[in-house]
Amino acid sequence: MIVVEPTHLKAIADAAEAAYPNECCGLLVGTGRRPVRVTRLLPAANLAGSSGNRFELDPRVRLDAERSLRGTAERVIGHYHSHPDGSALPSPTDLAEAWEPELIWLIVGVVDGQAIQTQAHRLDRALGRSRPVALATRK
Repeated sequence: MIVVEPTHLKAIADAAEAAYPNECCGLLVGTGRRPVRVTRLLPAANLAGSSGNRFELDPRVRLDAERSLRGTAERVIGHYHSHPDGSALPSPTDLAEAWEPELIWLIVGVVDGQAIQTQAHRLDRALGRSRPVALATRK
């Protein structure tokens, strides 16, 4: 399970709508194992630009995050990104590029510029499959 504050979900949905018709992306930072709790978001530039149907998270954001989190209780727990005019299910591209099966992928489906659905997944590139992760909110 992943626990996310409503303000974080709103920030991700807002970013997805602002990036439309392109994908937004960023990192999820948090704590815990079961459940995993999101403590903050680190938005990142989508280096794939205006390709519309893919994202490439700026690696500098990831490296800087890993450095700044050393020695703390927080860690990078996953990614978030949007699917313009698509669902919140992992795409074949997502599965092909999922290198870290322990990370959570929070995906927002955006239709006509409106965020309509958010789902969490763990992706296993080696097995070519995903599994849903329960998503809960806290106030």
